[in-house]
Amino acid sequence: MGKRILVQRRGKGGLMYRSPSHRHYGQIRYPSMKAWEGKVEKLVRDPGHYAPVAIVKMDDDSSRNFIAHNGMFEGQKIKGGVDSPANQGNTLPLGLIPDGAIVYNVEVRPGSGGNIARTPGSFCTVVAHGENVTLKLPSGKMRDIKPACLATIGVTGGGGRNSKPFLKAGKKIHAYSSRAKRPFSVRGVAMNAINQPHGGGNHQHVGRPSTVGRNAPPGRKVGRLSPRRKVKQNA
Repeated sequence: MGKRILVQRRGKGGLMYRSPSHRHYGQIRYPSMKAWEGKVEKLVRDPGHYAPVAIVKMDDDSSRNFIAHNGMFEGQKIKGGVDSPANQGNTLPLGLIPDGAIVYNVEVRPGSGGNIARTPGSFCTVVAHGENVTLKLPSGKMRDIKPACLATIGVTGGGGRNSKPFLKAGKKIHAYSSRAKRPFSVRGVAMNAINQPHGGGNHQHVGRPSTVGRNAPPGRKVGRLSPRRKVKQNA
């Protein structure tokens, strides 16, 4: 009887493969109220987000987390809602943001809480208004979004994050561990036969057809999963 393969252990959801949410500051979503105003209390580095996070104290003395924009500072006042001015850091519906403005943390549908341009240094450009608002995404593609969707004016903070090299493999491992990602993976043909269907043998080879049927049990699903045909390497 073989052992459980890696994907089965990962699917079980053990502590090694689970995101360390106890170290995260929480989910970042827009408030559900129609209008809000708050003051930036602190800018923090959240292990669950690449961009810096702003802890904002709202008017009702509650604290909420926002993605910080480039140039945000402690003590800055931010507003959100229909009556908010189109200043950097304020959140407005896309229908009220003028053409040519740069926005981030854009909702794809009203009330989704922010989905597009949340990574450091990313932003969208408002191109045109009509029945929908046309945005130029960070990828360069154009997308039409409903005017009621919220967006924050500015550029996501933390740009240039990839410019600093890791230099050491240990630093890379720590970065992956904070997001429950495995920093390395062992090939199946390099394992023992008890650990993986492709393992074992006097030399590293699969030793059997690498195609697996769709209805195969979970412990056998390694290699090409229900392919239409096998792709030849020399073709």
